[in-house]
Amino acid sequence: MKALEKFKQDNEKKILACKYENEVRSLEYETNNLERVEPIDITTRDGRRVYQRGILYIMSMAFNRVYPKALITVNCQLSNSIYCSVDNMKVTNEMITNIREEMQDIINKDLPIKKIEMTKEEAEKFYQKEKTLRGRLQLDNKYKSNVSLYFCENYYNYYYGVMPISTGYMKLFEIIKYHDGFLLRYPDKRTPNKIDKYIETKKLLHTLEEYEDIHSVLDINTIYKLNKKIQEGKEKELILLAEALHEKKISDIADKIVRRKGVKIILIAGPSSSGKTTFAQRLGIQLKLNGIKPITISVDNYFVERKDTPRDENGKYDFERLEAIDLELFNDHLSKLLKGKEVELPIFDFKTGTKIYNGNKIKMRNNEVLVIEGIHCLNDKLTEAIPNEQKYKIYISALTVLNIDYYNRISTTDTRLLRRIVRDNNFRGYDALNTLQNWDMVNRGEEKYIFPFQEDADSMFNTSLIYEISVLKKYAMPLLKAIDNTHPEYSEVKSLYELLKYFDDIGDEFIPKNSLLREFIGGSIFNV
Repeated sequence: MKALEKFKQDNEKKILACKYENEVRSLEYETNNLERVEPIDITTRDGRRVYQRGILYIMSMAFNRVYPKALITVNCQLSNSIYCSVDNMKVTNEMITNIREEMQDIINKDLPIKKIEMTKEEAEKFYQKEKTLRGRLQLDNKYKSNVSLYFCENYYNYYYGVMPISTGYMKLFEIIKYHDGFLLRYPDKRTPNKIDKYIETKKLLHTLEEYEDIHSVLDINTIYKLNKKIQEGKEKELILLAEALHEKKISDIADKIVRRKGVKIILIAGPSSSGKTTFAQRLGIQLKLNGIKPITISVDNYFVERKDTPRDENGKYDFERLEAIDLELFNDHLSKLLKGKEVELPIFDFKTGTKIYNGNKIKMRNNEVLVIEGIHCLNDKLTEAIPNEQKYKIYISALTVLNIDYYNRISTTDTRLLRRIVRDNNFRGYDALNTLQNWDMVNRGEEKYIFPFQEDADSMFNTSLIYEISVLKKYAMPLLKAIDNTHPEYSEVKSLYELLKYFDDIGDEFIPKNSLLREFIGGSIFNV
């Protein structure tokens, strides 16, 4: 019996897919045990991904009908939207209107979307006949014995992951012209019945486009092209170019800080596993070359006493809230340092929940700046006693610009999660399951305390490296394989594991000791 039978009373088609034994399945999935089938809607992480795939499929199908020669690239995610471009045509308001109307027509007709599987031999003949690249990457995947494509009427394409079973499931969408491309918008998991107002992220988009342009010049913007470079033995050149790009960008930021006269505090924030520690140390080196000596202060040493720590809705200590920081003491110390006074820095003892003073006294000289890294560093309330002209804010994140192919992007969040899984296992004594179990909580903290302030940054730095997943693969795959489908996190495990299968391996021997990637795999020259 198909899983759809369990949800046939869902007239609004809100159930997009299902879970069986903690694995995401299509509603076409057949089982004799319907009571073990769980619903997935857009309010879940898995459901949101299914909805995104579905609306992307409908968009690409509409372009195929109205502008069959258009070459679409799915670039990045921005504020409950996916930013796309048309590589060989100018995007106009007329084009967007035509596509919007065609998408709505496809949705209104509630057309079935069928997954068709072929052997690799059958797929080879199919690709020769159709003369297309859609989903061809699967042929080179040594882990896959079959090739799958999604068909709707006479349109087909490859999408990574489970798809809704018909076009009528994606009822809410917007498509609007944006910069040189367009935004494909969809509901947020917190507001599933509407499309929220778009929040502009111009600085973030500029940073992403800057990196995409560079990697397009290098002709490495998809896994297929990355693997080709590896197969040609060009991974050393690839690594050196990616690392050179990082060094250039860090040097540029240091130069901007120097040019802005009067900067005395550098504030660095970014989501988990962005590589903030290595970035701060490499930025410090560039500042020293400009005659500026950095002094690092850790916000973590300024927590309030344990009895004053705020609690979350479940009564647990919430160390991520701004109120968990002793703001009065922190600002007092910063103000005194900027006035040339001496202060004794505390060390926070997490076991006893109190600050300890052991005689670590510092005093700033004229050629010195304070470097502070932490979750709240872009929020002016953290440093409200300090004039804005004395602060320089930097937002960093691993903003992945590599795609599976032109229609399937790799989530920035997935890249950071792979980094964290590897780092937690290497240096913190946590297995992958523990990391995955805490990941939602980490993401909620980022959504509350980091992302709302990212556009306030003076500079943004993309810590992603075009080759990094090819290196992380050998570390992450065994850790993920150890998690079976008895755990609720298995759907995330399988998604990551299947993604890693597409990458050819790159060894560690060519990765510089100062690489940001060393913060996660080990062997860094820095104290990370």
